[in-house]
Amino acid sequence: MGKYTKEDIKRLVEEEDIEFIRLQFTDVEGIFKNLAITTRQLDKALDGRCVFDGNCIEGFRAAGEAEMYLVPDYDTFTIFPWRPQSGKVARFICDIYKPDGEPLVFSPRTVLKNVLDKASDEGYELKVESECEFFLFDLGEDGEIKPYTKENGGYFDVSPLDQGENARREMVMMLEDMGFQIMSSFHEEAKGQHEIDFKYTDALRSADDVMTFKMAVRTIARRHGFHATFMPKPRTDADGSGIHFNFMLYKDGKNVFYDEKAENGLSEEAMSFIAGILAHADEIAAVTNPLVNSYKRLVPGFRAPVYEGWSTQSTSTMIKVPFQRGHMTRIELRNSDPCCNPYLVFALALSAGLEGIKKKLKAPEMIENDPKLSEVELERRAKHLPTTLLDAVKSMEGSLFVKEVLGDKLFNTIIEAKKAEWIEYSGQVSDWELARYLNRF
Repeated sequence: MGKYTKEDIKRLVEEEDIEFIRLQFTDVEGIFKNLAITTRQLDKALDGRCVFDGNCIEGFRAAGEAEMYLVPDYDTFTIFPWRPQSGKVARFICDIYKPDGEPLVFSPRTVLKNVLDKASDEGYELKVESECEFFLFDLGEDGEIKPYTKENGGYFDVSPLDQGENARREMVMMLEDMGFQIMSSFHEEAKGQHEIDFKYTDALRSADDVMTFKMAVRTIARRHGFHATFMPKPRTDADGSGIHFNFMLYKDGKNVFYDEKAENGLSEEAMSFIAGILAHADEIAAVTNPLVNSYKRLVPGFRAPVYEGWSTQSTSTMIKVPFQRGHMTRIELRNSDPCCNPYLVFALALSAGLEGIKKKLKAPEMIENDPKLSEVELERRAKHLPTTLLDAVKSMEGSLFVKEVLGDKLFNTIIEAKKAEWIEYSGQVSDWELARYLNRF
């Protein structure tokens, strides 16, 4: 992706023999959607005159607007490298506008843009680097999807143990063709689990990249006979998948998290940013961890964070500060999972962190990576993250902070949707219940 004008795009469409264009956007649930057009409709698309029915999109009905307009962000124009090279397919990521020409404040991308604009007015710029885990499961002969893999790969293994190596290699190549800077890719600890990390960039593009990444990974996995899933906990007996967001905050071209004279090299702003996020951890959990299944990952014993604390080494805390200092000093949010809506996570995390800086909040004592620390001692030092979606929704429901960042309509829509998800889940009879109770009672 680059900096494009309308004329640049028209020229590229002609030179590259592009025939189809997808106008993509992200719904409230964090799902990528798109409207496909041919290049004969290019002028209409570039002028933001392509319309869709908002009532057809889950979560958008509450906006009260049936007719919505897709306005492309020219800089997100990219060609899908996995599509045919004759009659190519390209895309834009779009903002959503109302018929009166105003942006839809209900749209997750608009929420983030508004938060970034406020931060910019105060001189701050947020950059984000993402580390995303996912599973590759074998597709059945009839295309059936189950959480099954015949491989036995583990952490950093290579083929033949790592049977997803070729698929992951193609994912990296295709993503780099689309403008990503891939930092690393490797087999994770669980069978069939993988991770790809991509370099930091400004927060809006980083959120766009997360959405593009998931689409590309799932598409390329199918070409190799796999189903890629970003479900947080697809298997009971294995680690779950997280997405770690590394935040770097800049002001006047300098990383404000770094202070060479301070303990651990962390500035007062860094400590207050951490404190701000921790102060609202319960309230934003329904956004960082949006599914019933999300909370089955956040349990002890599976290298997932379970405490609302911070550390430089421990894997049990939701915030970690990696050792690199200088311009790479960063605060890593570790509890988020890949099913989150990145636009909303970034908006809430930045707002919470900046609130911490404004109020000069003090971060709690750091939790050391000490295996001798008991669960009781850890509980004394830090609160436990919410253990169910219902707990998280209840915390969010009482949060004036989250309501202010998201706006009333989006806030209420998420609350209602998550309550409905919990009620539906609570009425299901699981295999575990049948195995435990059917013969005994």
